Amino acid sequence: MATNSFSQKSHGGPARWHTLLPIVYSPFVDCRGYWEEACAHLVEKDDVMARLVARHRGEQLRGSGDAFRTLANAIVGQQISVVAAERIWSRLQSIQQPPGIEALHILETTPAQLRAVGLSGRKVEYLQGIARAFRDGEIDPERWKTMSDDEVRSELIALRGVGPWTADMMLIFYLHRPDVLPLEDIGLINSAARLYGWDTVSALRDQAELWRPWRTVATWYIWRDLDAEPVIY
Repeated sequence: MATNSFSQKSHGGPARWHTLLPIVYSPFVDCRGYWEEACAHLVEKDDVMARLVARHRGEQLRGSGDAFRTLANAIVGQQISVVAAERIWSRLQSIQQPPGIEALHILETTPAQLRAVGLSGRKVEYLQGIARAFRDGEIDPERWKTMSDDEVRSELIALRGVGPWTADMMLIFYLHRPDVLPLEDIGLINSAARLYGWDTVSALRDQAELWRPWRTVATWYIWRDLDAEPVIY
């Protein structure tokens, strides 16, 4: 998954809309609590989704379970391919002592060492800035667990280096929110175009109305069909 641009053209055909009750986000949402229900909905509403669910049966969304690691991983993955991001992430983990990605480790690593693993100077600034915010208690992931998606997104985007795509990765992979559609993700866009025969982002947005309130799950299945192994942030 990466966040590159995608050309948009017109797409015809109406989408069906559904009236949905709001989902309450307290306590922390674990995708295991909704995955089967979401799959049943997607299979009923969308033939392509039915094939994907059958093809990848028994698999589901997983994350690192650590807010800083998820956010750091998403920043590493900004604007580059999954393969490149995985290579840099592996190198980054290997230079930490002890191995792993922690806020204090990132702060104890020099900018030159971070650039040497393949990070741009800008991403080094972002990572160390966010690491300081975690260390100093300016970021409190526990608060996010009782906040709405939009509230979490707004708080994350206020951080330097975090845009809509990165915020969506946090909502999906750390908080496991069920109805996130990361329309800036080129992997999602390209894989959906291949599966459905589209060439527009607007077509994806329209089709995704059928997936509500489980757009995260649909997104994961589209990603899963693109990659040899499930992507984890």
